[in-house]
Amino acid sequence: MTDDLITLVAKCTAWSSERGILRNGRRETQMLKLIEEMGELASSIAKGRDVRDDIGDCLVVLNNLAVMSGLTLRECLQCAYSDIKERKGHINATGVFIKEEEALK
Repeated sequence: MTDDLITLVAKCTAWSSERGILRNGRRETQMLKLIEEMGELASSIAKGRDVRDDIGDCLVVLNNLAVMSGLTLRECLQCAYSDIKERKGHINATGVFIKEEEALK
């Protein structure tokens, strides 16, 4: 992550901490908040609206979940990338990525 992204993530973590979200919140309620934010993102996509704030809100909540789980966004993203970096597949006619191993079933 670049320095400005690291700083921004730290600011979001501090914001959540100052509001007691990290100390008094629960992962279950943050998960529900993530679903709420994802619904707003879906609505913006469906209506052709700007999605920057919606994606950002999802990232803030994902960061909260990571911190509450004793992890960092970097660790989580690195784990996901390790899973997908060699993955092969194709995009089907409806725009869905189909993993190579799923296509063989």
